Amino acid sequence: MKIAMIGTGYVGLVSGVCFSDFGHTVVCVDKDPRKIDMLERGEVPIFEPGLDALMAKNVEAGRLEFTRDLEAAIDGADAVFITVGTPTRRGDGHADLTYVMAAAEEIAKAAKDYVVIVTKSTVPVGTNRKVREVMAAANPKLEFDVASNPEFLREGAAIDDFMKPDRVVVGVESDRAAAVMSEIYRPLYLRDFPIVTTDLESAEMIKYAANAFLATKITFINEIAALCEQVGANVKQVSKGMGMDNRIGNKFLHAGPGYGGSCFPKDTKALARIGQDHGSPMHITEAVIAVNEDIKRRMIGKLLDLCDGSFNGKRIAVLGVTFKPNTDDMRDAPSLTIVPALVGGGAQVTVCDPQGKHEGEALLPGVMWQDDPYEAAKGADLIVLLTEWNEFRALDLSKIASGMSHSAMADLRNIYNASVARDAGFVAYEGVGRPGFRVNA
Repeated sequence: MKIAMIGTGYVGLVSGVCFSDFGHTVVCVDKDPRKIDMLERGEVPIFEPGLDALMAKNVEAGRLEFTRDLEAAIDGADAVFITVGTPTRRGDGHADLTYVMAAAEEIAKAAKDYVVIVTKSTVPVGTNRKVREVMAAANPKLEFDVASNPEFLREGAAIDDFMKPDRVVVGVESDRAAAVMSEIYRPLYLRDFPIVTTDLESAEMIKYAANAFLATKITFINEIAALCEQVGANVKQVSKGMGMDNRIGNKFLHAGPGYGGSCFPKDTKALARIGQDHGSPMHITEAVIAVNEDIKRRMIGKLLDLCDGSFNGKRIAVLGVTFKPNTDDMRDAPSLTIVPALVGGGAQVTVCDPQGKHEGEALLPGVMWQDDPYEAAKGADLIVLLTEWNEFRALDLSKIASGMSHSAMADLRNIYNASVARDAGFVAYEGVGRPGFRVNA
């Protein structure tokens, strides 16, 4: 089948590359000439493990190409996927649908034959019906169907998630659209991956409900971690005990500095707003949003305690600033709250992150960047483990401690533990929801 992907951001590019690897002919469209030039040179504008090789393979096979020409891209296409951004709209928490509706109108004006318009961007309930209205108004003679196909890709593991999904959700209203979507995902169906077919509204809601629930699990264990610190319990042991209950499961029960990224912050806010607009408040989701912000501020207080109440004049090394490992994405990362607080308090901050510098230089002014964690920690009064990159999981802690001016560690991802830090020569260690220590404190 021929597929056109409108937008070459994270979702559009990963989906387009993976669809081409299924054997479909895929044309990825973007208005940004720099992006298209990069992609045509074989360069990937985002960091996602394995994407560059898979893209090159399918370009070489003739199944994948990139263009700015939307009309040519959708000519003869069986399906056109809308994968443009839906950022949180300033001031009211709504998802901004400007790009989605603009894409729908352009597609309608350019399309000549029957086509299925598939919304893969995360959109509020009712958006696909609005897409239908916009397209019908722009081209009343066009024959088309609208489908909802929300994405469930984890940054850093997106290719595996696409090729081996927990489920594929498809919202449709006609047998014809269902047949097109079935053929597109036939390679997954043949390997017995579940395809869930619903109405449009249910498909849209599934995405928001799933992300809000996962954000709730993260926030719940972070609140438990705060209580563990007060009563002397160990949140890692608590999480393990909870996760053994099959009704709960062990995923997303890792205490840390709060959730971030491109999905959870945006989608929880949008779901809360949808509830308000329809007179059905999402009280749990609203609480999750508020508590997540409190957690980030609590982390700042933890660091302040390790600096004896003042950041002024302290040298602090921060390891990891992306919202999670194996991505260069900085959107709503906890570092965007924590690091500016350090700089604003008068600290000299050195940052080390395998992929974070590209976006982080603009987002984190006033910090120094270092490629080597040992160099970053030299002369520091405090080292902060903020993102659990593999590069930071097996550090020589003795070497780190011996090079610091004051060997204090804030392990905000619970990578190490107090006894290991003490044996390595640290004089202070704080994790999240676990006992720490301070020598002579």
